[in-house]
Amino acid sequence: MPNRTYITAEEKIMPGHKPMKDRLTLALCANANGDCKIKPLLVYHSENPRAFKSHKILKEKLQVMWRANPKAWVTRQFFVQWVNLVFGPSVKKYLQENNLPMQALLVLHNAPAHQPNLEDDSLEEFKFIKVLYLPPNTTPILQPMDQQVISNFKKLYTKHLFRRCFEVTENTNLTLTECWKDHFNIVVCLRMIDQAWLSKLQRTLTSAWKKLWPESVAERTFEGFEPEVPVEEEIVSLEKSMGLEMDERDVNELVEEHSQELTTEELQELQSQQHSGVLQENWF
Repeated sequence: MPNRTYITAEEKIMPGHKPMKDRLTLALCANANGDCKIKPLLVYHSENPRAFKSHKILKEKLQVMWRANPKAWVTRQFFVQWVNLVFGPSVKKYLQENNLPMQALLVLHNAPAHQPNLEDDSLEEFKFIKVLYLPPNTTPILQPMDQQVISNFKKLYTKHLFRRCFEVTENTNLTLTECWKDHFNIVVCLRMIDQAWLSKLQRTLTSAWKKLWPESVAERTFEGFEPEVPVEEEIVSLEKSMGLEMDERDVNELVEEHSQELTTEELQELQSQQHSGVLQENWF
């Protein structure tokens, strides 16, 4: 939630429930044409959240590849699994359906999970996929996903979050705090991730490749795209309908805040909370 929502101020007095500190890692991938968005890799701190049991969720049916470890970090093992089980089959199917040659280039930025020689770990049927590692310290400059794609995705997610809050509070007369505490969990979060990733991001994805691969977009035009209402305006409109006084700056601050690494103290606090949550899940 944006810092100026009263729910943020009340977070410390909400015993036993701190969704604000409940973090996950989401890895996004799409092609330069913007018409092939790969199922994301999602890493959470719990392998089997309690909400999965109550909602009868089957992880293999999710629109993300679900993996878990205590810190919710992407490991090399998880990334290799994603390449072989999700990325490879998706790219192969896309190339076949579009009558394209079996050639693909996976562009990766400098990250611990993206260790060298990734191609050595790929299955034989996906050896047509080559890997290109961007130079160190160039992610903000060249990495396509860092050129507004991730930030726009986060804004779309936030829009769905506030729409969900509005629908719940409007139909039940619950307060925003009650909605956040009793009607928001990882299952709801997954639905909104899916909604945001399935949104119209093609124009954003296409333009994001300009710095890295100018030729891929030089001949394209954006004619035919319907003008869109800025996501920030939609979010602010939803917020105001719930009596919240916020502006577009708050939305952008929220997106920027989510891109920052947690401090050591925050990680320790998060692990402590997650350990307590796992004990509760095992008990129940």
